[in-house]
Amino acid sequence: MFKKKLLATSIMLALMPGMALAQQQAEDENTAQQEESSEAMEVIQVSGIRGSLNKALAEKRGSVQIVDAIIAEDIGKFPDNNVVEALQRVTGVQTTGRGAGEVSTVSIRGLTDVHTTVNGRNIFTGAGRDVSLQDIPASLLSGVTVYKTRSAAHVERGIAGSINIETHRPFDFDGEKVVIAARGIYSDQPDEIDPNISALVSDRWEIDGVGEFGALLNVSYAETHYRDDTITAGAAFPFFTDQPATGYSPYSRIPNRDSQGNLIWQGGREDGLPTAPGSTLNVDGVPTEYLLARDAIFGTSFTGLRKRPAASVSLQWALDETLEITAEGFYTGYENNSQNALWFSNTFENGNGTIDAPTIFDGTNVVKEKQAIGTGGFQSGDSNAEKTDSYLYALGAEWLPNDYLTINTEVVYQESEYESDFFAMRFDRVAPGLDVDFNDNDGIPGISFWDDPNTAVNEADMAAIENWNAGTLYDNGDGNRGDSLAFTFDAEYLVGNAYINKVTFGGRYEDRTAEAFTRTQESGIANTSVASLIEQLEAGGASGDGSGVVYQVDDYLDGRADVFDSFITSDGGYLLENASVIRDIYGLEAEDVYKTFDIQEESYALYATTNFFLTENISGEVGVRYVKYKQDMAFTAETGTNTNVFESSSAKADASKVLPSLMLNWNITDDVVGRIAYTETLRMPAFADLNALQYWTDPLTEGATYGEGTGGNPDLEPTESKNYDLSLEWYFADSSSIYGAYFKREIEGLVVPGRKTVVREGNDGVTRPYVLSAPVNASNGELSGFELGAVYFPENLPSMLDGLGVQASFTLLDSSQDTPDYDEEGNISNYIDSNMAGVSDESYSIVGIYERDSFDMRLSYVWRSEFYTGNEAAIFANPLQFWNRPEQSLDFQFSYDVTDDFVVTFDATNILDDVYQSYYGEGNDNLFNFSNAIYSRTFALGVRYSF
Repeated sequence: MFKKKLLATSIMLALMPGMALAQQQAEDENTAQQEESSEAMEVIQVSGIRGSLNKALAEKRGSVQIVDAIIAEDIGKFPDNNVVEALQRVTGVQTTGRGAGEVSTVSIRGLTDVHTTVNGRNIFTGAGRDVSLQDIPASLLSGVTVYKTRSAAHVERGIAGSINIETHRPFDFDGEKVVIAARGIYSDQPDEIDPNISALVSDRWEIDGVGEFGALLNVSYAETHYRDDTITAGAAFPFFTDQPATGYSPYSRIPNRDSQGNLIWQGGREDGLPTAPGSTLNVDGVPTEYLLARDAIFGTSFTGLRKRPAASVSLQWALDETLEITAEGFYTGYENNSQNALWFSNTFENGNGTIDAPTIFDGTNVVKEKQAIGTGGFQSGDSNAEKTDSYLYALGAEWLPNDYLTINTEVVYQESEYESDFFAMRFDRVAPGLDVDFNDNDGIPGISFWDDPNTAVNEADMAAIENWNAGTLYDNGDGNRGDSLAFTFDAEYLVGNAYINKVTFGGRYEDRTAEAFTRTQESGIANTSVASLIEQLEAGGASGDGSGVVYQVDDYLDGRADVFDSFITSDGGYLLENASVIRDIYGLEAEDVYKTFDIQEESYALYATTNFFLTENISGEVGVRYVKYKQDMAFTAETGTNTNVFESSSAKADASKVLPSLMLNWNITDDVVGRIAYTETLRMPAFADLNALQYWTDPLTEGATYGEGTGGNPDLEPTESKNYDLSLEWYFADSSSIYGAYFKREIEGLVVPGRKTVVREGNDGVTRPYVLSAPVNASNGELSGFELGAVYFPENLPSMLDGLGVQASFTLLDSSQDTPDYDEEGNISNYIDSNMAGVSDESYSIVGIYERDSFDMRLSYVWRSEFYTGNEAAIFANPLQFWNRPEQSLDFQFSYDVTDDFVVTFDATNILDDVYQSYYGEGNDNLFNFSNAIYSRTFALGVRYSF
C-alpha cells in the first residue's frame, strides 16, 4: 500500500546530497558540463548500422561483466515494434510466442526467468514480478544491455540474466533535438493497416547562477490488428478395440476404473500409456487390448485490436560539476479487445450405427483416422476487454563530494494495474457423425462432418445457424494491481593503489504490494435454439439486430487444412455491449469482483564490491550481496458457483540469502580479452503461486470422469542458481569481433506442479475424483552451453561491395531437470530426467548487412531447434510434456536517406509465413501432434524526420 510518510522521508533522503551542496555552486560549471555532454553525445548519436554496432562492441569490451548490447539505431532501424523483437538477434537470446501480432517471450541462454530494469530501476506489470517486455516500444529506447553475469551491485533476481533498458535523457544531446517518426504496418491475416508513431523533443539550457537544466519528452503510440488461426488434435484416451471387455461397446472409451472400483489406468504419466501394438490394460481382471485415440479436435480464430501508448519524461539539473539531480517518469499502457472464436468436437463414438475400422499408425496402437457417430460439439465466442496502465516515477541525485567519492541516491515509486472483462457463450449441437484424420498433413489434422439426408438442414455446414442451440454463458472478470516504493543508496570510492581500483557499497529497500481480483459466474439455458435466442435479444432491447450475436469466421486457416472454410460462434463484443440483456435472458445479475489475494512484501539488500588488479593485465571484481524478503499474505476463494460463499486464509513467510560474486578479466593481448565469472542469483516465487486456497473445475469434455483442481503453496522457497561463465573475445578491427563463451547454471528448488487425486462433490452436484495441481519446490536442474558470436565488416572490398557486413550468433545448450512423477495420492513415485522448459538445444541468427552513404538494408534470419514448453493436464493418456517443433523467422529492413534529416523505411516480418506446431512428448511430432498455428506477415512503410 502507498505510504505517504515513507515516501516523504525517502524523497528527503534522496535529495540530501543535493541540498547539502546547493550552496557550494562553482562558477566554472558550464565548461565541464559541455565537455560531459559532448562525451554523452558520442555514445548516443551513432551513425548508421555500422556505427551502432561499433558502440555495442565498445560497451561489451569495456564492461566488467559479460554483456551484449544494442545501441540507438541498432534498435530503431530493425523492423521491430518492441524490445523483445529486437533482442532475438542478440547472441544467446531466444524468443518465442509469436502470437497476436508480435513476439512476446524472451529467454537468455534458454531460461525465461529474466530480470528487467529501466535505467537500472526494477520494473513490473500488475501483480507480477516481471514487466511485460512487449509493452515497451523500441522507439523509446536509447539502448539495451543484456547482462549474462552480474555484479553484487545489481538486483539479485532473475536466474537467466538481466536486461537493462535505457531511455533517452536531455543531457544525451548537445542542445535541441526533435525526432518524429511514423509507420503504416500492413498485416496480411487481418488485412488491416495500423499506425505506429513516435516523437521525441529534447533541449537543454544554461541558467546563470543555477546551472544547466535539460528536459525531454518521448511519446509513442501503436495499434495492431491481429488474427491467429489454429487447429489442434486433442489429448489421448485409451479406447477398446473391436473386441471390448465384457459389458463394453466396440471402440468405446475405457474408464479409469472398472466395475469393482479398481484402477485401470492413470493419466499424467510422463511417457503416457505404452504405444506398442497389442498393449493391454487390466479390465475386471482380464488383460484387454486397447487403442490410443484423441477424444476431441478443435480450433480457433483469434482476432483483436491492441493499442499501446507509452511515454518517457526526463528532467536533469546539473547545479555544478559535482551535483546532478534527475527526475523521470515512465508510462506504458495496454488496451486489447479480442474475440476468440472456438469450435470443438468430440471424436469418440456416442451413437448407434456402423463405422469403419480405424486406421492405425504403423507399428503402434495409436489411431490416425477414425469415424464417430453422434458426436457432441460446441462453438464458443469468447470476448476479452483488457487494459493495463503502468507508471514509474523516480527522483535521484548524484553527488561528487571530492575527486574520490561518488554518491547516488534515488527514490522510485511505481504502480501498475490490470483489469479484464470476459464474456463467452457456447453454441451446442450433436452432429450425425464425422470423419477425422488426427494427422492429415505433417501434424495438421483434418475433419469433415456428415450431413443427414433425412433433414432439410445441412449438418455438415458449420456456419448454418439452424444447426446450433444456445449453450452455457460465462460472465467473468478479473484484475490485479501492484505498487512499490523503493529507496536506493550507492557509493563508489576510488582507492587508486596498485591492487585496488575502487570500492562500491550500498543498499536497497523496497515495500511492495500485490493484489488480485476476480468474479465468475455461468448459467445454461434450456431448449433454446440460436434463432430463438436472436428473437429474445430483440424483444429484450438489445442493440441493433439480434442476429448481431452471431459471429462468422471465413477463410479459416487460409486453406492450409482439410477442414471447413467457415464457422460461426457467438460475438463476444456484442455480448459485452449487451451484457445486461444477456444476463436477464440467462437469469444472472451483474457481480462485483472480489479480492483473491493481498500480499505485502518487504525486501532489503546490502552489497559491497571491490575492483582489483592482480597484474597489469589481470583485473576483476569481487562482491557479496545480502538479501532478505518478508511476506504477509491473505487469500480468498469462492467455494461454489453463484453461491457467494467465501473461504479465507492467511500466511507469513520470509527468506534470506547471501550471494557472492567474482569476476576476473584478462587482457591477453591488446585485442583479446578473457573473462571468468562465478555468481549466485535467485528467483522469488510468483505471487499467484503463493495462494494457499484451491479452485475446482468440473469436467469440460463430455464423458470425462476427472475434474481439475488448482492451488498455490505459501511455503514455496526461492529458486537458487549457481552460475559459472568463461568467455573469450577478439576485437580484431574497429567494427569487427569474434566472441565465445561457455556457461553453466546449477539450479536448486525449481517450482514444478505437484499432483494428487481428491474425491469431492463438484459444482454440478456430482461426486467424482479431481486431479489437484499445486506448485512445489520439487525439482533441480542444470543448464550448460556454448555461444559464439561475430560482427564482421570486411575491409578493402571493391567500391560496390564496400559496406557489406554480417552479424551472426550460435548457441548450443544442454539442459536437464529431474521432474517428479506422482501416484494418485500425490506421492512422488519416481523422478524422470527431462529437458528444462523453453530450452532449445541449438539456435542461431544471421544478419546480412549492406550500408551505403544514402541507404542501408538488413536481412535477418533466426532459427531455434525443438523445445519443451510445459505439461498437459494430468488426466490424459498421452505423454505429459508439450514440445514445440523448430521455429524460424526471416525479416527484412531497408532505409533510404532522402536528406540528412529525412529517412524513408520499408520492412517486412515473418516473411516465411510458417505453421508453428507443437506435440506431446519428445520425438512424437507426428504420432502425438498437437497444435498448429498461423500468424500474420507484416509489411511496413515509414518515415523519420529529425532536426
